[in-house]
Amino acid sequence: MEGQGADNQDAWLTPGEVARLFGVDPKTVTRWASAGKLTPQRTLGGHRRYRADEVHALLREFGPQPA
Repeated sequence: MEGQGADNQDAWLTPGEVARLFGVDPKTVTRWASAGKLTPQRTLGGHRRYRADEVHALLREFGPQPA
C-alpha cells in the first residue's frame, strides 16, 4: 500500500509524509481530510493513507506552506 513514486497509481502516503511535503503538522492533514480537501483510505489497522497522485495535485495547487 505504501510507495514513494508520484507516477505510481498505487502509491500511498502516510499523514506524516503528506505533512512533511506541505510543511505542516500531521493534524493539519487530518483536518484537510475532514474538510474534503483530501480523501483518506483506511488500512486494515485503521490508519489513514492518502493517494500520492491526489496529494501531489494538491501540492501543485497550494504549494508548501510557509514556516
